[in-house]
Amino acid sequence: MINGGWVCALHVRTAGLGGAALGSDEEEIVYLAYVVIDVPTNQIIGEREYAVRPTRRPSEELQTGQPLEVIVQQFDDFVRSLQVDPHSPLFRLVTDGQPPLRQCLHPEACSKELVLPAYYARFHDLRKEYVRAYTLRAVAPPRTQAPPPPPPDHPSSLLDMLNYLGIPPYSGENFYAAEVNDMASIIQRIISDGFRLELPEVVDLVLETGICSKDDEIDGNCIVRARGLPWQSSDQDIAKFFRGLNVAKGGVALCLSPQGRRNGEALVRFVSQEHRDMALKRHKHHIGPRYIEVYRASGEDFLSVAGGATCEAAAFLSRGARVIVRMRGLPYDATAQQVLDFFTSGEDPVQVLDGTEGVLFVRRADGRATGDAFVLFAKEEDSPKALSRHRKLIGSRYIELFRSTIAEVQQVLNRSLESRTSQTSTPSTAPAPAEGLLPVALVPQHVITSGTAKDCVRLRGLPYEAQVEHILTFLEEFAKNIVVQGVHMVFNAQGHPSGEAFIQMDSEASAFLCAQQKHHRYMTFGKKQRYIEVFQCSGDDMNMVLTGGVTPATSPKVLSPGTLVSPPAAPAPPAPRLLAHHIAQQTLLARQHENLLLASLRPPLVPLLHYPPALRHAPPSPYSFQQMLPTKRTYDRAFSPADQSPAKRPYALPQHLAPALSLPVYSYGASSPIFSYSNTSPMLPTYASALPTAIPTALPADYGAALSALPSMGSPYPAALSMLPTYPILPWRLNN
Repeated sequence: MINGGWVCALHVRTAGLGGAALGSDEEEIVYLAYVVIDVPTNQIIGEREYAVRPTRRPSEELQTGQPLEVIVQQFDDFVRSLQVDPHSPLFRLVTDGQPPLRQCLHPEACSKELVLPAYYARFHDLRKEYVRAYTLRAVAPPRTQAPPPPPPDHPSSLLDMLNYLGIPPYSGENFYAAEVNDMASIIQRIISDGFRLELPEVVDLVLETGICSKDDEIDGNCIVRARGLPWQSSDQDIAKFFRGLNVAKGGVALCLSPQGRRNGEALVRFVSQEHRDMALKRHKHHIGPRYIEVYRASGEDFLSVAGGATCEAAAFLSRGARVIVRMRGLPYDATAQQVLDFFTSGEDPVQVLDGTEGVLFVRRADGRATGDAFVLFAKEEDSPKALSRHRKLIGSRYIELFRSTIAEVQQVLNRSLESRTSQTSTPSTAPAPAEGLLPVALVPQHVITSGTAKDCVRLRGLPYEAQVEHILTFLEEFAKNIVVQGVHMVFNAQGHPSGEAFIQMDSEASAFLCAQQKHHRYMTFGKKQRYIEVFQCSGDDMNMVLTGGVTPATSPKVLSPGTLVSPPAAPAPPAPRLLAHHIAQQTLLARQHENLLLASLRPPLVPLLHYPPALRHAPPSPYSFQQMLPTKRTYDRAFSPADQSPAKRPYALPQHLAPALSLPVYSYGASSPIFSYSNTSPMLPTYASALPTAIPTALPADYGAALSALPSMGSPYPAALSMLPTYPILPWRLNN
């Protein structure tokens, strides 16, 4: 409340937009004007205006101005020359609305690392004071006068207030000083009418920490979501981005990826909807070279990230620490004493708050360690000392250190106790897969490509601890050919890494060279070295693997060997909840189908050829028919769910046997994948119709009947599978 002392009208101009959009375009301040009024005498005792020189984009017209920090100091000296103490609680700034200080002066001073005097953190909004004074009628007019009409609830400009009060606008020659002089006229009228300035505004310069529970009630009109943050950003960095606006206690919650790492998003809770609306106007403002996207969010979004559900976390966070550090990569058998020794040994030691009680290990629901821990420190000065030990060793493992937050502690502990299959940045409520079903690979975070163009590569055999940065290091010069957000890690249904990744390249040539030069090269991870398999593939191949072997409906069904009639259309895909069971069943059917197909194509016919009697009873020779059966899958079948090793070489028939065979011999090394797991219709009749007609006539009497009695592919195979011939079949035993 100001009943005496001094008030100072402050007017701010930037190089960009004005009015309600002032400061929303992130332009620098170019003009400041002050008018100091003595409240007891209601007289103007000093006026100053300053041209401010921009530093990010210098202007030739403002080269005569001074930098912002110089002008702030000059005005402070000017006020003191008036025998006024600007740091007195009786000295207040008055602005036309909230943006001059909250959206312009404080954000720019923070970005330029300028410390403003304390009186810039308390001010009065002239529009709010005007509405309060003339709507509430704090001092009633004389009864002889008719009551004036009520003022508008939200005056849109100074002109609205001047017209209501009957004050003529400023008509002097100084165009730039017109608004600050109009503000001074309105302030003097409010004082002369007997009103007092009673609605102080405060700018919070320090982010207060606080613990949020899932049972708390959150106003959904006060939440925003910030995206595109640097991954190393802390809650303090985010509070600086919103400097000038008041963030609620414990109101910054960093979002984590399914792997427990920050994903560049944060949810911020403000003290009121008015501050939330001003925060939305900072959409695409910058932190360094990165622009930040700001959107509306709900209270449920905030609680899902920042809300705690464990008493252990509440007890740990209530110790009053100023700094929380997160440790990653700890040995699973690490103890609290080892953590204390890690921070107190070596140069520049730092003490952990409350000793071993200030260390909290993150464990799963079954009590197993995760390799993460949180450590508390008492003072802000301890933060750089603690973080200076980043990547130092405990035993043989290097430890990663990050500045953490209360919301991150809550989020990590919540996730460690829950089983989830979601890949969103907030805790999931999806149920765990039913017992007995096969795990199905989860689709990566970003939508992957599709089509037959082989502009992608598949990496197999990755260490489970490998992250995107390790993959980029492994690819070396080929990393520059990766499209934006083109690295997709593959996780299983439990959210654990599968050791595979897909990379989207900018062209087929880049994918070919990458696969050719990086296949079977070694990736070094800590003290381990693992060779990585790198294959060129297409978007359809990626989709087939990520869906557990179910080929997309739009992809062609390729059957080989030979030119065969296309099979009937595949049935509709099963319901999502039955997907894993469906994949398991079709895998079994496909393998049984393979046996049937080989039964019709492999050489039970070969022994019927005319062999010399000596050969029929000879011991096994190097040309045993067992060698005619392909034993391994080729590179073309690298994307089938069986995932066996590729064949070393295609089979070549011995020359002395070639004229004696009337059946064609097919090489798996030169053929397309033989099975499409989404095709479950009977395939044996199709293959049987395509068999060569020139078959030797001396077949066993019951061979054709046994072949026609085989069951169809539409149902699971019964015990009749024992009717299939057993391989290998040796020719010298057939006639015995």
